[in-house]
Amino acid sequence: MAAQDDEVPLNAIRAFVTVAREGSVTRAASSLGTTQSSVSRYLSVLRDYLGADLIARRGRRSDLTEFGRLFANAVSEPLETVGFTAKRMRRRAAASTNRIVVRTSLSTFASSLLIPNLQAFSAEAGGVIVDVISSLSLPSSSDDFDILITRDLSVIEPADSWEIYNEELVCVGPPNLVAGRELSIVRSIPILNITSRPDILPTWLRAMNLSSNDIRAGARYDHNYLALPAVMTGKCLLVAPEIIVSDLVRGGALQIIPGSRAPSGMQYRAFAVDRSEHPEIARSFCRWVARLCKRATLAQAT
Repeated sequence: MAAQDDEVPLNAIRAFVTVAREGSVTRAASSLGTTQSSVSRYLSVLRDYLGADLIARRGRRSDLTEFGRLFANAVSEPLETVGFTAKRMRRRAAASTNRIVVRTSLSTFASSLLIPNLQAFSAEAGGVIVDVISSLSLPSSSDDFDILITRDLSVIEPADSWEIYNEELVCVGPPNLVAGRELSIVRSIPILNITSRPDILPTWLRAMNLSSNDIRAGARYDHNYLALPAVMTGKCLLVAPEIIVSDLVRGGALQIIPGSRAPSGMQYRAFAVDRSEHPEIARSFCRWVARLCKRATLAQAT
């Protein structure tokens, strides 16, 4: 039996777990992309290390001994976890030098402002490809992304951060409904409810010195990007972050009700994680999106 302080034969354990899963040395060798003799040598190394037989050969089958079954049950799941985690955390190969992943919890912000302008960043950064994924879950260090854009999540790993936007709320509606009207219109026209942002309407009402009894409740939508078509084509209003409706306002599809602007107290931030394979590109993207938001904010003021 090998000494207890000998190095653990991890490759032999991997080969054994594969044999246990496949039921034969032949299939295990095929799965591992190696030869039967190599798998047999690994099994021999592991048997010597543990001091017990793990496999009982019965013709072409390789059945587990009781000890082998107990060992396989103990190590199979941790080994899969190690492999899965390593694959998730593996940095992208050189072939992906000009590719970064942007993760965001702000799906409407991404669809209305970020994504329509990505081609400009790509041209500025020499053809960088930007993948965009959305998720409301708290990110972990095993998730595959270079940049996080959020207002309500945080990163639990080393990262540089940028403040990109202090959220302002406005009440909007279609021009044919709100043109020439004052803030009192909210007492008679339904206001849509966005269930993914339950904070927006109460925050805005407090800023306007109104209560829920002063307005008419409209239909419910999960996200602002679902509500925008409804407010553009219907007889209703929407309280939303100004940055996501600014292009629609400038284009004439929506109109802001005078006197309806108010800060929400929420701040959008961009994080460039240190483990990024392309940290300089990630930081450059964060600086770019900060400038993009600043331009959008200045355009709102004009």
